[in-house]
Amino acid sequence: MREPGSRGARPVRALTAHFLAPAVAGSLHLSVAVPSARRRASTCAVTGRQDGARVLVGSAVFGPGRPGPAYDGRPSLAVPGPQDCGLLDSPLELSPFAQNLEIRPATDAQPLGGGEKAELVAWVRFVDGRALDAEAVAILTDVLPPGLYARWRTACPIPTAELTVHFTDALDAGPAEGWALVRIRTEQAGNGWALDESEVRSAEGRLLALARQARVVQDAPGHQNPSGHQHQTLPGHQTPPGH
Repeated sequence: MREPGSRGARPVRALTAHFLAPAVAGSLHLSVAVPSARRRASTCAVTGRQDGARVLVGSAVFGPGRPGPAYDGRPSLAVPGPQDCGLLDSPLELSPFAQNLEIRPATDAQPLGGGEKAELVAWVRFVDGRALDAEAVAILTDVLPPGLYARWRTACPIPTAELTVHFTDALDAGPAEGWALVRIRTEQAGNGWALDESEVRSAEGRLLALARQARVVQDAPGHQNPSGHQHQTLPGHQTPPGH
């Protein structure tokens, strides 16, 4: 993911998307404007449309690398390697996109496992063997179910309202390869909203990206709706962004 129209190496540093309406499978028309283009950083504004209607707006920040201090305040996770983790069997109807991935949970926490912590950790790789460039890493930040799914035993839709991804300098020299270790956890939830944080690391443990997203929790398991009847949760995996 490089700056539109840029001839130099100006990798993406941050990506933000606000989802205005559900997007359907098919083509998405993107229009890009560059309100700020400077030597150290440039900003692009993006609008996505389907059938002429806006479904998302967002922005991206691009900037070249330069000499500076190095620091990583997030220690790597101590988990077994992917070869020692079992394959997650996710029914296609629950997560159609999962057919493009191999997912191996790296802890005892499982989606809809009724655990204590709202956190999921898994090794993930693309079945087509694609490299972990910025586009792939952005997908992986939102590839696991919401953190709350680790606590629940029945599913409910939790669509994303806003997603921001911050990329590290680990991708400046080129994409990573193979497996990625992905963690997602719910930092806080209440009043029908949830805040999730996710991180993506290379197989060697280098931090590739951090992401946060605001989610709408639509009738959580056990919640009484205004009519007084308990909500019957629908089968379903993570609702794709904007749905």
